[in-house]
Amino acid sequence: MPSKIILDCDPGHDDAIALLLAHGNPEIELLAVTTVVGNQTLDKVTRNALSVARVAGITGVPFAAGCARPLVRTIETAPGIHGDSGLDGPVLPEPAIDLDPRHAVDLIIDTVMSHEPGTVTLVPTGGLTNIALAVRKEPRIAERVKEVVLMGGGYHTGNWSAVAEFNIIIDPEAAHIVFNESWPLTMVGLDLTHQALATPDVVERIAAVGTGPARFVGELLAFFEKAYQDAQGFDHPPVHDPCAVAYVIDRAVMTTRRAPLDVELTGTRTLGMTVADFRAPAPTDCTTSVAVDLDHERFWNLIVDALERIGEVEP
Repeated sequence: MPSKIILDCDPGHDDAIALLLAHGNPEIELLAVTTVVGNQTLDKVTRNALSVARVAGITGVPFAAGCARPLVRTIETAPGIHGDSGLDGPVLPEPAIDLDPRHAVDLIIDTVMSHEPGTVTLVPTGGLTNIALAVRKEPRIAERVKEVVLMGGGYHTGNWSAVAEFNIIIDPEAAHIVFNESWPLTMVGLDLTHQALATPDVVERIAAVGTGPARFVGELLAFFEKAYQDAQGFDHPPVHDPCAVAYVIDRAVMTTRRAPLDVELTGTRTLGMTVADFRAPAPTDCTTSVAVDLDHERFWNLIVDALERIGEVEP
């Protein structure tokens, strides 16, 4: 039976690929897509999500806009990685579907509460503001959610500071709420996603699919590669967010390790650091895990297969 997910995102090049993977894989039932400020402002990332929906031919799935700023801090975006639009590179089509009138927080709550307990997985690939507010507004979702699989953090690595990853540091208070809830949570962080490189052979495989959505991904990756070379010195770009979706689809795509997790809120140089305690075997009541090693070929097979299944989409 397909895994039911809510994708909470801030497209973003890798968020866009995560959305295509979720739509194109038969092991995923995409219940809703919600957007949050992050890679760009809320209006831009929401428009991007709707444009990706048109590229992929996604219909019948509610899309809702969420929080336009972090809980406490000022807005911080990533134009150096994602460009002024948040999705620079390809020409973005005009959206063909309308936004759900609900706030994303309410759509998340309504969706979780309307499904059987233990059946809905939350997959946040941006800042955690929407998820934190949802569980604060309706605490019952913590016991009804099957699990949270998030892209963010890192147990040894940062990218926005020496120790903090972007999705966490833009709203560390929200991350602290989400990490310390009772639900099962897997952190797919930079230690894992830096293994998900879009190498030349990967780009060639995607190009060989030959469809509009595949060409769209190729254009995303071309921009992303240049941005990562300029900003962080990568030869090939790490494609972070689809890793979280891939783990929901196929547990064998990566190995994980149970460990207590928390988020640093007060450190002068460590604000937003995700702290994994590896000093001893995790206690029996530990509900958090971190992703450790990626099966690179298996991961990219999922993405290529999803693009093949999506096929050609009417303009």
